[in-house]
Amino acid sequence: MNILLLYPEMPETFWSMKYLMKIINKKSSYPPLGLLTIAKILPEDWNKKLVDLNVTALEPVDIKWADYIFISAMNVQTEYVNNAVKECKKYGKKIVAGGPLFTHEYEKFPEIDYFVLNEAEITLPLFVNDLENGIPQKYYTTAEFADVTKSPLPDWSLINLNKYAYAIVQYSRGCPYMCDFCDVTALFGRRPRTKTAKQIISELEQILSAGHPEMILFADDNLIGNRRDLKNNLLPELIKWRRLNKTAPGFATQVTINLADDEELMRLMIEAGFRHIFVGIETIDEESLESCKKTQNLKRNMLENVRLLQQKGFIITAGFIVGFDTDKETIFNQQLNFIQESGIVMATVNILKAPPGTDLHRKLLLEKRLIEPFDFDENKTNIITKMDKHLLYEGYKKMLDAVYKPQMVYERSKQFLSNYGNHKAENPIQKKISFNDVTVLLRVIYFAGILGKDRSYFWKLIFNTFLYNKRNIVHALLFGALIFQFQRLHSKFMTSYNEIMLQNQPVIISSNETVV
Repeated sequence: MNILLLYPEMPETFWSMKYLMKIINKKSSYPPLGLLTIAKILPEDWNKKLVDLNVTALEPVDIKWADYIFISAMNVQTEYVNNAVKECKKYGKKIVAGGPLFTHEYEKFPEIDYFVLNEAEITLPLFVNDLENGIPQKYYTTAEFADVTKSPLPDWSLINLNKYAYAIVQYSRGCPYMCDFCDVTALFGRRPRTKTAKQIISELEQILSAGHPEMILFADDNLIGNRRDLKNNLLPELIKWRRLNKTAPGFATQVTINLADDEELMRLMIEAGFRHIFVGIETIDEESLESCKKTQNLKRNMLENVRLLQQKGFIITAGFIVGFDTDKETIFNQQLNFIQESGIVMATVNILKAPPGTDLHRKLLLEKRLIEPFDFDENKTNIITKMDKHLLYEGYKKMLDAVYKPQMVYERSKQFLSNYGNHKAENPIQKKISFNDVTVLLRVIYFAGILGKDRSYFWKLIFNTFLYNKRNIVHALLFGALIFQFQRLHSKFMTSYNEIMLQNQPVIISSNETVV
């Protein structure tokens, strides 16, 4: 059996970091961990080939070779899934689909032959068994959650890891919190399930054998969701592993803001090599936080929390949302002021959405306040908001203008660098300088410092850091490259924004009633 594992393109979003990838000469941010993992669940004697359309083109010879084509995707990839399905169907191929997109929205894809939904450790063996017996069913679902201690190691032989900026592992699935706009608990449950430390160490060893990533991403929705296991099992073993692998890449992950409440956990994470963390701040408005059940962010000084995490050695990327029912006209300036004061250089701003499968989606469906079809475009919402649409979009545009403006990125970078670096890890990450590092440095200087339209801010940041804060010059170079990235991303967003504002979006009230 010949199996083509196909990963559709990611659209140009904050997370794709398209221009930054160009600067550092990488094809994509990170590889498709889901497909690499299911490759090991499929029978060993099946032939497998992986095509990541973010890295390489899909050739007719690949499609013709395959007996079945397996596609995995997230919501944001919907448009590119349709393109890939259309191309494969030209050759009459059978398509099997799984992943978060299809688990909640499989009905959108009538051309796909089989859906293997929920967690593949449970449903994929059922499909394979039926397929081998000639009786494959259309849908495979389960209400159970997989035992991740039995998940196989990903098959890194299927890709060239050096084409990606990061490698990727996953320690846990699930999150104990119930933010109503998030589909994590619907997909993976509220009780975080964790792999063993031995599994993770084995995955890390495989990664180091497969390539030389700049960083290793722990793709957990909330790494600290199960603190007991993290503190007692994983982090101590990672610290031991890093002592034996002093030049191994640093780690990135996602956490909740209450990491700042746990001194021991912060210390252990730094010693284990975690440096970049994504934190869902969402909003600084307490009423909005309470309404969306983001309880972990309530009754705290988030500005002080962010500064503490930075002082401990973490580089924070944070998500912000506007468009909550309780938002007032002042929310845009409040959010923007927080972003600037906190020195969060990498800040994402979105209008609130209600993804299928979430509590928010169910609530708004009953209230007849959903716009269909759902679209994960960062400039769109599928909600009929209580705030006037034009006021919301104008405020959102104002925030984007400011957050991605070179001067503002420069100011946040200075703020961060003045606050960062008071920590001293006992087990520091030691980077071995390679020829590729020198090449990347020259490319950063060329693109951001010579070609960049706003190169004056790049050079101001570099010279200021070199004179007064030399130990953080590498971070200054990263943020200088981000000035280049954000300026171009902002241009793309504004084009998309203007197109959306010209559209007359239909609102689906019920199955037989549509208004505009």
